[in-house]
Amino acid sequence: MSQPAYQRILLKLSGEALMGEQAFGISPEVTNFLAGEIKAVVDIGVQVALVVGGGNIFRGEGLARAGMDRVTGDQMGMLATVINALALQDAIERVGMQARVQSAIRINEVCEDFIRRKAMRHLEKGRVLVFAAGTGNPFFTTDSAAALRAVEIEADLMLKATKVDGIYNADPKKDPHAKRYDEVTYDEALGKRLGVMDQTAMVLCRDHGMKLCVYDMSAPGALLKIVSGDASIGTRVNR
Repeated sequence: MSQPAYQRILLKLSGEALMGEQAFGISPEVTNFLAGEIKAVVDIGVQVALVVGGGNIFRGEGLARAGMDRVTGDQMGMLATVINALALQDAIERVGMQARVQSAIRINEVCEDFIRRKAMRHLEKGRVLVFAAGTGNPFFTTDSAAALRAVEIEADLMLKATKVDGIYNADPKKDPHAKRYDEVTYDEALGKRLGVMDQTAMVLCRDHGMKLCVYDMSAPGALLKIVSGDASIGTRVNR
């Protein structure tokens, strides 16, 4: 088998993606599917890290608009990401891989603290690493956490898993004439407000030369094709 195009990747998953067809919570079918997709990539020698959101359980920003203290709401959202991370760890281990959860806030009874050097060692040993609790700080999204962790672990590629097959100039579910981009620069995405990620995350990726691919997570085999060098899958964002 040919060598993969990327040796180390970071995959950003939204909490909502874990719901599947449910209105709330975690779908075992989705976590099992994701575990299988990740295993196919690990089996060809790619090191994989994940960052997961918590919107399927709790969104602090929404409750802040309703009157809750924003810092408290964001802290609750961080805890929701830990729940999702543990669910992914379980699914990954059930398909025969080793996985570790590292949290940006201390919950030592259920997972490790985030320590960069230890994270790098886990990846070098072939373990799948799931980063939880965002950056550990309020007011920062899990997109920003994913960009930060991707830079910290020196990933070759960051992927954002979505429900559409790339970046469009309009919502393809609402506009049948929406145009999909094969490739776009960070400055173009920021200037056109394409909604790829929040601006903090995009600027961090741009300034550190982090390559990004936005793709449809529900397409079987898409992740393997991307890491194998298939440029026809998803939309690439480069500096």
